[in-house]
Amino acid sequence: MKPGLTIGAKGTHRLTIGEAQTVPHLYPEAAEFQAMPGVLATGYLVGLMEWACVEQLLPYYEDGEGSLGTHVDVSHLAPTPPGLTVTVATEVTGIDGKFVWFSVRAHDGVDLIGEGRHQRALVRWEKFVPKAMAKAEKAVA
Repeated sequence: MKPGLTIGAKGTHRLTIGEAQTVPHLYPEAAEFQAMPGVLATGYLVGLMEWACVEQLLPYYEDGEGSLGTHVDVSHLAPTPPGLTVTVATEVTGIDGKFVWFSVRAHDGVDLIGEGRHQRALVRWEKFVPKAMAKAEKAVA
């Protein structure tokens, strides 16, 4: 990781929610999800929070480096229908070697819809990808 990221650093990321981010679209093959309301799915909210943290880290990646989510602890507090724009506010709360902790809060312009914390691990893709592919080969064998 390039130097400069500090505890207390803040970021924001926005996304207007579409039908594709609603509960029935999370797992289209799950009949149970098809019967649920068309509001922002918790899985997509978590993904949006991760995306916001990745965006905050982007300027600090070395060439060939990225990050992976390693811990998520969030609450989904209120529903968000399609058409509303969700803003995720991130704040770096800890840096421990390759691990970066964030506080995350999501608001849809009407309500606070989610909050919690997220950890990402910085990785070198040239090391990570071969390990992941080797695991896939073991699973097939």
